[in-house]
Amino acid sequence: MLNIYNTLTRQKEPFTPINPENVRMYVCGMTVYDYCHLGHARVMVVFDMIARWLRQSGYPLTYVRNITDIDDKIIARAAENGESIGDLTGRFIQAMHEDADALGVLRPDIEPKATENIAQMIAMIERLIAKDKAYAADNGDVYYAVREFAAYGQLSGKSLDDLRAGERVEVDGFKRDPLDFVLWKAAKAGEPAWESPWGLGRPGWHIECSAMSENLFGDTFDIHGGGADLQFPHHENEIAQSVGANGHSCGHQHGGKTIESHVKYWLHNGFIRVDGEKMSKSLGNFFTIRDVLKQYDPEVVRFFILRAHYRSPLNYSDAHLDDAKGALTRLYTALKNTMPSENPSDLENDYARRFMAAMNDDFDTVQAVAVLFELANEVNKTQNAELAACLKHLAGIIGLLQRNPTEFLQGGSVSDGLSNEEIEALIEARKQARADKNWAESDRIRDELAAANIILEDKAGQTTWRRA
Repeated sequence: MLNIYNTLTRQKEPFTPINPENVRMYVCGMTVYDYCHLGHARVMVVFDMIARWLRQSGYPLTYVRNITDIDDKIIARAAENGESIGDLTGRFIQAMHEDADALGVLRPDIEPKATENIAQMIAMIERLIAKDKAYAADNGDVYYAVREFAAYGQLSGKSLDDLRAGERVEVDGFKRDPLDFVLWKAAKAGEPAWESPWGLGRPGWHIECSAMSENLFGDTFDIHGGGADLQFPHHENEIAQSVGANGHSCGHQHGGKTIESHVKYWLHNGFIRVDGEKMSKSLGNFFTIRDVLKQYDPEVVRFFILRAHYRSPLNYSDAHLDDAKGALTRLYTALKNTMPSENPSDLENDYARRFMAAMNDDFDTVQAVAVLFELANEVNKTQNAELAACLKHLAGIIGLLQRNPTEFLQGGSVSDGLSNEEIEALIEARKQARADKNWAESDRIRDELAAANIILEDKAGQTTWRRA
């Protein structure tokens, strides 16, 4: 039985989908005005892992991850670059896909764009106004009336009174209440705009996901995910919009009461931190995925993310990535030394049972990866091809260990080292030196390779190598 930590109820709960024949998961995706950083990589990898596990568990899943292709940052960056918004967002959507593909992230089933769903957003705003949950202001904007949704604050645990006094509340003379948030923005000169009942304008950010998820999934669905930073206000606002517009909740019970939410399970991954602070563009302490991949194999980065629990903070540093590289190398070395059988027959052994139990406990990849290391140790001791196949199969469930071991072990960055061809030539020269009994030259070549972080293994007259 799969148990999931539900941010909304702050506890682990058995996963019982609304319709077991049609499990629906929506994840807030990227705003495409720049290259994705490692914080984005964590969202992509974590929810890819969750989607893989749901499917492995037999659930027919539809996975949606949206693309925000219109907002203030996009407009500003396009103007700064002197290019059209379409050209800017097109470039960075392609770059996002390239980064995700490199990390072994499977494409979502559907990737809706905000600009393709403006009509759905306008229709939802009209319903909110009709139900007195929203109002058009004198400046042409439309606002959500937060105090008209009594359950506001349930996801983040914030009360309306606390929020009223909080620092995150904007001062806007056109709002009826400082807590109210914008649903539709009146057009400004030179900005892209769409026709609406309130004049030319464009949608606010929060309405996007409410309208797109409703369009694809209907009034309610099973799982909504994203980074922890979206819990408030973005996801809080989504609940207010979706339930406010439709009057429907998922029917989930907690504490003897029906929760006012259109989503049954809310999942949030933890931050990536650098020197104790959240990685973000606004702080200027972010590392783009493609810059990190210049130094580290993409699977090392994926492994770095998955060896931590998805809800825990994840500390970024070269030392942590180096450690992840060494750990993944140990797993691949076990597969290199013992060729897995092609059709494993024993996938119900104790290792597999404990791996499955870990994944069913709120996607606990920490314990699942620990099982992989136990299994690799046993493979190294016994040279058992069936266990090696089990190791490869279990790791494959979360998108690891599917490459040729030699290709992984001999791969990696060579920007400041030797190419594969140069290594092979030095090994041949060492082989000749050994044949000539020129031990000094043989040792010199071995030392040169060691200085370049190349490890040689001499077995049965054959020399193999890997990068440290």
